[in-house]
Amino acid sequence: MPVQSLAELVRFVRRNSPFYAALYSGLPDHVTELTRLPVMPQTEFWQANTPRGNTLLTGPLDEAVVFKSGGTTGAPKFSFYTREEWHEFTTAFGAGLVDAGLRPGERVADLFYTGDLYASFTFILDALHRAPVANVRLPIGGAAPLASTVDTLEQFDVEVIAGTPTTFCSLAEYLQAEGRRLPHVTTLFFGGESIFSDQQRLLATAFPNARVASIGYAAVDAGLVGAAVPGGDPRLHRAFTPHTVVEILDEDSGEPVTRTGVPGRVVVTDLRRRLMPVLRYPVGDRAEWTCTAAGHFRILGRAEEGLRVGPVALHTQDVHDLVRSVDPAGRISGLQLVVRRWEGRDGLVLRLGSDLRDEELPELTAAVDKAFGAARPMYEAAVAAGHIHPVAVEWVRHADLAVNTRSGKLIRAVDERPHA
Repeated sequence: MPVQSLAELVRFVRRNSPFYAALYSGLPDHVTELTRLPVMPQTEFWQANTPRGNTLLTGPLDEAVVFKSGGTTGAPKFSFYTREEWHEFTTAFGAGLVDAGLRPGERVADLFYTGDLYASFTFILDALHRAPVANVRLPIGGAAPLASTVDTLEQFDVEVIAGTPTTFCSLAEYLQAEGRRLPHVTTLFFGGESIFSDQQRLLATAFPNARVASIGYAAVDAGLVGAAVPGGDPRLHRAFTPHTVVEILDEDSGEPVTRTGVPGRVVVTDLRRRLMPVLRYPVGDRAEWTCTAAGHFRILGRAEEGLRVGPVALHTQDVHDLVRSVDPAGRISGLQLVVRRWEGRDGLVLRLGSDLRDEELPELTAAVDKAFGAARPMYEAAVAAGHIHPVAVEWVRHADLAVNTRSGKLIRAVDERPHA
């Protein structure tokens, strides 16, 4: 499918998607500039984008692949791609793998996770299949026993491993315990979560000849975002022009950032997808331009739309709704999701604002803990596996909640990890 002009895409979605027709009802008939479109309201987007009674899709769901992204148990978030859209998505990303450093003939182990409608394993395997250089693909998966994974890596002299930093670190710890190393591995392609200096030090002990590099920047909901830029900084990416348009928006004004070195929230417009259109969709990350002419940008961490704690994705609004559900009396006056890193692991802190007396807090704390555990079993499973810290509740006075220093607005999600 050729890249569509923005005007053509807007006409199409207004004509075929009830959700977009309502969202764009106040716009002129002919729209040619992205900035004329509102930034996608994510809560309304997902309320419309459901398996039954879907008002966002532009046609019937009779030919597509369906994937699920993070969300509470009661509100999973589904993404839909036609056969042609998925082929183009993985082909473009596969080309980006070559830019990231994939070399002809390399043997690549796919250790991303599969099943339960999650996309990463299938996505990377298909992207490797469609990459413009020959490669040998080993679809091991992230849930295979570590012993058998290491055996396969050794038997095939695997040079490239693709997976999450959490999976890499589990492998490295296993190898350390066994007194073994994998010197033939030359590249660790990570994705799905940030990688930190303490993790890289651990990986160097088990994979002494491997460089750690981003596999690229994509999301099952937003689609293509950025191809990895070779060099020493794994946070650097370039926009997938002409497939998608990446904008960095000022966090206060919402206006596009045009200067380098100015942080803002990342939004993406996909000029090829038609079944589930994505226009000015917030990806959930912060970034800054490093070279606007080349479309190069540096990821700076998560934005307020969501956080990733180790391998677990959390949507901010879901957690806010969850806390509100256990506090019908409104005793909690404010909530912030705070992600921190200590002792080599990420951890989530629910910072709750209230003027309750100390003796009233334990009951409400227990209710929040119970509700969170029931709604996010994947978080609890990651805790049990030793990948992340248990969720913690921190009570503060409402006046002590962090606010934007310019606007005075409450900050809904705070990423305190050392991303530099």
